[in-house]
Amino acid sequence: MRAVFWAFLGIRKKSGLQEDVASLSFVHIVIAGVLGAMIFMGALLLIVRAVVSHS
Repeated sequence: MRAVFWAFLGIRKKSGLQEDVASLSFVHIVIAGVLGAMIFMGALLLIVRAVVSHS
């Protein structure tokens, strides 16, 4: 999850990227990416609902 989190932010050293590539499988990266995207979208929906309900 940490590797995917840094990828979402776009902040990553090349050495860290090389470590992740060597230690992670493609399936783990895809699953973590999908979970991260779902959490991100859920947080955005909660923020939008909170703002719209107070207007």
